[in-house]
Amino acid sequence: MGRSRSTPARACRRGGGRGLGRGVRGYRASRRRTPHPAPRERRRSRRRRERRRSARRGVGLFRTEFCFLDRTDAPSVAEQTAAYRGVLAAFPGRRVVVRTLDAGSDKPLPFANAEQEENPALGVRGLRIARRNPALLDDQLHALAAAADAESAEIEVMAPMVATVDEAAAFAERCRAAGLERVGIMIETPAAALLAAELFQVVDFVSLGTNDLAQYTLAADRQLADLADLNDPWQPAVLRLIGAVGEAGRAAGKPVGVCGEAGGDPALAPVLVGLGVTSLSMTSRSLGRVAAALDAVTEEECRRAAKAALGAPTAAAARAAVQGDGTGAASR
Repeated sequence: MGRSRSTPARACRRGGGRGLGRGVRGYRASRRRTPHPAPRERRRSRRRRERRRSARRGVGLFRTEFCFLDRTDAPSVAEQTAAYRGVLAAFPGRRVVVRTLDAGSDKPLPFANAEQEENPALGVRGLRIARRNPALLDDQLHALAAAADAESAEIEVMAPMVATVDEAAAFAERCRAAGLERVGIMIETPAAALLAAELFQVVDFVSLGTNDLAQYTLAADRQLADLADLNDPWQPAVLRLIGAVGEAGRAAGKPVGVCGEAGGDPALAPVLVGLGVTSLSMTSRSLGRVAAALDAVTEEECRRAAKAALGAPTAAAARAAVQGDGTGAASR
């Protein structure tokens, strides 16, 4: 039987360093080979190809924290506009997905967060900062809109740490009032995952932050090495929440992305696609392996992999089920 060499998911490079991720939309791994190149040259050639594809396709996840770090006061609208224009100008006509300021918890800022919170992971972070300092969010949205007007990149904006439909609707209203048309949210809490169908009624897309989703679902601090086994995207509870979001996305006909560490796991990628994920974000070193894994399976195989993983009672059993079923990349 013939095999399709592509799936609905798009592999996207996630940002590092200053927080800039260059998204590779519709990326397909090349099967061409040069005659017996040296291993080092193969690696260099692969990195060059990935950089070219990244520049051609756009930005999969633009973390805006770099504008705010190492400061005692918030940057002005003019400063932010100039910084954002510098990014957008490099991607004319391309899609750029921007995450608004994600401060708090392990990334506190003196002008955005309280000096001390007893439980910062459950405190005022991400979009919740706007409860205390609404001007901080409004200034950022106006700067993003001004940068978008001055450049030709196609900008989309999403908010982190959303838990309710009211929060999502209020964020979308603020974005559109500032002149930003494509609005989304990150799904990092079980509450948001369970409300995905309702959230899709007020936003245009969602992106699953699987690191925080695992942390909040399993009630396990992701900073603690002793709890690393709980902060595992293969945990059945996490996979089932992702599946609920994917199902809601399919029903609404709207995109569902993944921008946590799960996106860089080539064995998990087919499972995520089978669960309804339409784009994956990852570090550049994972891009080739994940793209190759997706290129090697059909959509039906991805759905079988997802079904096998969802039926498992433990993370280890989910991995084994995908490998044993022969539908995942890990089995190839």
